[in-house]
Amino acid sequence: MDKLLKVLHQIWVTKSLRDKILFTLFALFIFRVAAHITIPGADIEKIRILLEQAQNGGSGSLLNVFSMLTGGAIKNFSVILMGLTPYINASIILQLLGVMIPHLEELKKEGEQGQKKINQYTRILTVPLAFVQSYGMLMLLNRFSPGGQIVNTADWSVMLPMMLTVTAGTIFLMWLGELITEKGLGNGISILIFAGIVATIPTQIGGAMQAASAPVIIALSVATIALTLFIVYVSEADRRVPVVYAARKAAAQQRSFLPLKINQAGMIPIIFAVSLISMPSIVAQFLIKSESAKLVSIGEVVLKYFNPGSPTMWYNILYGLLIFAFTFFYVSITFEPKKVAENIQKRSGFIPGYRPGKETETFLAETTNRLAFWGALFLTAVAIAPTLFQRWISGGSGSISLFISGAGMIIVVGVVLDIIRRINAQLVMHDYDKL
Repeated sequence: MDKLLKVLHQIWVTKSLRDKILFTLFALFIFRVAAHITIPGADIEKIRILLEQAQNGGSGSLLNVFSMLTGGAIKNFSVILMGLTPYINASIILQLLGVMIPHLEELKKEGEQGQKKINQYTRILTVPLAFVQSYGMLMLLNRFSPGGQIVNTADWSVMLPMMLTVTAGTIFLMWLGELITEKGLGNGISILIFAGIVATIPTQIGGAMQAASAPVIIALSVATIALTLFIVYVSEADRRVPVVYAARKAAAQQRSFLPLKINQAGMIPIIFAVSLISMPSIVAQFLIKSESAKLVSIGEVVLKYFNPGSPTMWYNILYGLLIFAFTFFYVSITFEPKKVAENIQKRSGFIPGYRPGKETETFLAETTNRLAFWGALFLTAVAIAPTLFQRWISGGSGSISLFISGAGMIIVVGVVLDIIRRINAQLVMHDYDKL
């Protein structure tokens, strides 16, 4: 406790760090206020009924994922209804295009200036994506709703202002996140997503306490703590590849290591997988209301086997395969063994037991693939195991959920660890400046 108080005191007396923390907290306060500003023109009560049914495994359970990421903005039909989802999608699209478009590939090699240009492209792409996705979200709310129409989607005098408002809300959050990056603790987009997830935890705890007995609450608490420790352990784990650099003196050598994270892909594969695996369920919602009996039957089959609200064995298998595929794909485009091997060689370095050049590149590629396998296995376990635990502890109904999902926990742990690293770096810099 004394050590914690000493660290907190050191943070408070470090003016630059204190100002960054206070600015970040103020920005998060603005974010939470925006989440409660309601767009007029929708039946809020029907939205809340829909989300309550989704919490118990209803057809709208996919909406709970969006609600979690936006801190309950859907429940309030807020101006930030879409949250940062369009921005995340724009970032993913540009990362994928970077593999296929030489101009984007060149920008990546230009360092900070190139990254600024890519960020600008991301902002520009976010605007049309947010506008299109706002229409899709409003349509989905109506399709999922069992109690009638939530929004009058046939009246464009109602729809267009709503779509523009939701698009503006996403742009506002994007701007707020960049302010946190510039004037706050940094990594503003991730901090906003983190805040949205954390804001839903009290509601999750309250729902679990109403629906479950004391032993079940204890089991959920133990499972949540165990999951958190497991994610922290794996997130911080890495394979340290030894590297030896030749010094100016012929007989001297400098030994270092190249840290390769087990989970190099982070949350991206789960985001990719959720986006793809949720599409059949979304399409099926439209098919079951079709006038064609054949389309209705197809929609019913899809919802039976691939409904996120009640995951079947086939759903989990496909979900896991998608996570594996996207993990290997994402690692392959973000980590380039050839470039790393060239950089080691340029600095007169080598990995013991492997010749510089092609042999080092092959070793790094094989090592990365093995780590990607274990990283994909970790992500699959975190994404699927909590769902299986929830169904088991609630007797197969899935009505009792963990306080926070596995995917949400990865985001929370990742952001918290990043904030701790940034604060430690600021404290070290402050101490260094005093010398």
